[in-house]
Amino acid sequence: MTTPQKSPELSKKDDRFSSTGFIMAAIGSSVGLGNMWKFPYITGENGGAAFFLLFIICLIVIGLPVLLAELAIGRAGRGSAATSFVKAGGPKVFGKLGLLQVIAPFLILTFYIIVAGWTLNYAVQSFSGHLYSNPDYEGQFSSFIGGYIPIVWQAVAILITAFVVIKGISGGIEKFNKILIPGLIILLIGLMIRAVTLPGAGEGVAFFLKPDFTKLSAESALVALGHAFFSLSLGMGILLTYGAYVDKRQSLGSATLAIGAGDLIYAFVAGLIIFPTTASFGIAPDSGPSLVFMALPAAFSAMPFGAFFGGLFFILLAIAALTSSVSLLEVPVSFTMDRWGWSRKKSVIIISVLVMLIGLPSALSFGIAPSLSNIGGKNFFDWLDFLTSNIMLPVGGLITTLFARLLLERCCRSSRIEIRLVQDMAVHASLHCANSCSSGSSAYNRDH
Repeated sequence: MTTPQKSPELSKKDDRFSSTGFIMAAIGSSVGLGNMWKFPYITGENGGAAFFLLFIICLIVIGLPVLLAELAIGRAGRGSAATSFVKAGGPKVFGKLGLLQVIAPFLILTFYIIVAGWTLNYAVQSFSGHLYSNPDYEGQFSSFIGGYIPIVWQAVAILITAFVVIKGISGGIEKFNKILIPGLIILLIGLMIRAVTLPGAGEGVAFFLKPDFTKLSAESALVALGHAFFSLSLGMGILLTYGAYVDKRQSLGSATLAIGAGDLIYAFVAGLIIFPTTASFGIAPDSGPSLVFMALPAAFSAMPFGAFFGGLFFILLAIAALTSSVSLLEVPVSFTMDRWGWSRKKSVIIISVLVMLIGLPSALSFGIAPSLSNIGGKNFFDWLDFLTSNIMLPVGGLITTLFARLLLERCCRSSRIEIRLVQDMAVHASLHCANSCSSGSSAYNRDH
């Protein structure tokens, strides 16, 4: 007699985050590369502390409610990012619209994992001292991304990510974040202390903390809103997916506040690392993505124990990248398990291979493949980034918002119906009681 095996769906339902593990995993997803390399330069472009205040407003007023909605829908549906909408009681059309929140993280992962590979390479190069042997850091970076070595590091990054996700929720993603997030905090604090004690660091701190509202514009508000969505992982299906693994006893309101606070603190500390460092070495804080891979290595080379602190910085970036890549991979993995009943192992292997293959055009678009290097003024990597960040994610967030409003209206209608029913029952009970009392009184009068 053979013992029946659990289906992939049952295994998925039984695998849950602990309360702390869920918050760690959600924070790990939000504290990605964006807050470390993107946040400083968009803050530099939009007035420093004034933009930071605008970002805080967008995060609290718009970001956190959408975050809570995604977690609530995910837990109610107990499915993938695509199926949770329908399983939570929504119209079937939302099942098709929800596919966008499976496709978006998959496409993001195809180029995000490339940057994760860059950070791993730079961490090794920094600790070994090879990064600082040639002062032409711009040339080094251009030569590196224009060759085939990034593909090797891309494969290393996807292998690490796949290894974690294949272990499951509690045994893989939760354990991974419980180990790396405390390490991330230690690195952040150590690098922040080093940065603010550099000569001339006060100018960078002042730029970051003293607002200049004259530099704000309507575009600044859109940038702040977009970064709030990106940094909280909204519209990517991640929180919908993670919500399906949350215990019913978990307070989603408290979790939302903890995730928002973690994201905000990370952005704040990142600013206190980047701005004092750039001010100390005369680097423009709005120099864009090149800030991390070209400008900061020059700063580390001039710093005492620069190879060590540079290595720590790139390890910090690698941790941030990998905790986010794990959450990005889990979204399509959850979908294939839920939709086609695949095992977790099969899902992870197939999707990881597809991520690697589809990511090759992005990896080759920095010089190796001229046809991919200039497509309407952007390379293939930049176009994919533009498509996902500026189109797919906002639309995904809009879908979640519309669905939450639909459910809220439905609940309000149900509540009003229930109130009417209670009122009708109360009136009926009162009439019944009055009739009974009247009948009883008449009988009493006849008897007496």
